[in-house]
Amino acid sequence: MGSPRLVATDLDGTALRSDGTVSPRTAEAFALVERAGATLVFVTGRPPRWIHPVAGAVRHRGLAICANGALVYDLHTERIVRSHLIDAEVLEEAVRRLREKIPELTFSVEYEGGFAHEVDFRLDGLDLAAEGGFPVETVTLTSRPCAKLLALHPRMDPDILQTAVQGLVGDLVTPTHSSGRAMIEMSARGVTKASALAALAEGRDIRAAEVIAFGDMPNDLPMLRWAGISYAVANAHTEVLAAVDHVTAANDDDGVARILETLYGQAHPAHR
Repeated sequence: MGSPRLVATDLDGTALRSDGTVSPRTAEAFALVERAGATLVFVTGRPPRWIHPVAGAVRHRGLAICANGALVYDLHTERIVRSHLIDAEVLEEAVRRLREKIPELTFSVEYEGGFAHEVDFRLDGLDLAAEGGFPVETVTLTSRPCAKLLALHPRMDPDILQTAVQGLVGDLVTPTHSSGRAMIEMSARGVTKASALAALAEGRDIRAAEVIAFGDMPNDLPMLRWAGISYAVANAHTEVLAAVDHVTAANDDDGVARILETLYGQAHPAHR
């Protein structure tokens, strides 16, 4: 086949540097993709409210699949164009089961706009300075549909915690993790990065074999397994490194850009 018709890349830990920025080289590589007529899709666990800085860095090109597949976000208009939410009844039952068996968990939810968290939920990263988040009682937390339920444990290993959560609520929601913390992210059952990406590709008459995907964490695995060509960055989780077709350089070494430059026909000046 020629160059892939669709490029799907995770953001944090993959296309973004460790400080959360888009390097000039990576921004140029994304522009190459679009000039070649291919579709560029950011596929991330981030909520839409965390996408604005990235949208600006790539000149509002492309689409973003947010919240691990629950929301599709148009970078040009900065609007949600599709959503797959967890129903309030399912949300309430999932929290009840988890609280009963793992009482040290604290919870947060992502809505289509904004988020809420229990008083004891320890905020991290961009949420520390975020607007629109507020502490609430659990009964309020589960009172309306949400894009993503997050469960945080103070000390468990993330992989062990995910296995436990899967066993308790895997019939209700789809658990995964991506932050490096003992925090499990849950979407509506069957909703993953792969399900959202497959639907988007089908709408554009693009086959999985015509898609290249990049990732670094377990929440990327469904997408990487679905895509015709899969790459992990060198800094990826061990399970991801074992699952992909290829490995590129680390996120801080512009690993994604290196591959896109090769595929879409322009070597970076330092490597000509």
